[in-house]
Amino acid sequence: MPLDSKGNPVPPPYTLLYPMDRNDDTGTLADNQRAAILDYQATFVSGPIPGVTNSRGGDEQSQWLADRGWKVVERPADGSPGYSHPLNVGTGVNCWRREAREAGGTSDQNDAIITSVIRYRLFLEEQPAT
Repeated sequence: MPLDSKGNPVPPPYTLLYPMDRNDDTGTLADNQRAAILDYQATFVSGPIPGVTNSRGGDEQSQWLADRGWKVVERPADGSPGYSHPLNVGTGVNCWRREAREAGGTSDQNDAIITSVIRYRLFLEEQPAT
């Protein structure tokens, strides 16, 4: 559960982002050892409405959060190359490929919280100095 600036738990809805695996080999013949593949997991957490007794997190709220998470891999509607939303990963580093897959979640409304999970894979490469 995330904490606010005073160390108090933040009530849902929120998104948690976890770093997972890192691999420095792209598995290509042209790999110049300047690349990395990073995996992240985003967990989208719905929850009770603050101040509303007996409210519960729902599929709709969780799905709304996850729908926003898919923007990481969204392509331009006009078919042009690249991604709709830039990903600034650092000076001199290019994210040349992105993947995402839905990895599950929970759906028991008796828990009062519903989650949806997307796992991202980012292919990064250091750009040579010019």
